[in-house]
Amino acid sequence: VLENQDLQDSIKPQKVEFHSLNFNTTLHWQPGWAREARDALYFVQYKVYGQSMWQNKDECWGISSHVCDLTHETSDIQEPYYSRVRAALAGVYSSWSLSCRFTPWRETVIGPPMVTVAHSNKSITVKLQAPRSPYKRKRGSKIPMTNYYDLLYQVFIINNLLDEQHRVLVYEGKEKVVEIQDLRPGVSYCIVAKMYMPMLDHSSAYSSRQCTVL
Repeated sequence: VLENQDLQDSIKPQKVEFHSLNFNTTLHWQPGWAREARDALYFVQYKVYGQSMWQNKDECWGISSHVCDLTHETSDIQEPYYSRVRAALAGVYSSWSLSCRFTPWRETVIGPPMVTVAHSNKSITVKLQAPRSPYKRKRGSKIPMTNYYDLLYQVFIINNLLDEQHRVLVYEGKEKVVEIQDLRPGVSYCIVAKMYMPMLDHSSAYSSRQCTVL
């Protein structure tokens, strides 16, 4: 019996955490410290805070992976959720490992916008597209993150002649098409952009650079 107890403790999943980007939400964990834990299978449950009953996540029931997609299960983005994971090996089950409380609206990470640039001889036109959530409208298109938050686009220009690290904020607002004028012909410029949430003073990461020579 003692051996079973040791095995239970040594295969118990560690560091059960929600990761979420634009409401694409996954649960991650690490295997127990025993070497044999590599061969364990995992069982995931979830519930809304305040509910007494745990729900099984069928697609993550007896899996060898250390990640489980809970995007669909956490779609009520204002609700707080919990999840928990247990491991099984050689007929022995560990106790459950509990996640921290997770509220998608507060804790999802907002990704950067998509940026495309076009240029004329003295100006750059920047087209911006907000990141999209996994949730769909009735017509089937994915709902942009700007539907869930008051978000602004921040557009930065990098003059490669001067300093590749120096980003100058040239626009902040909600327009999806931004024109940057009075630029110098023959100079290489790069554009990066972020999503900015004034209410929580949060910014996304920078978008990938889009560069052009006028």
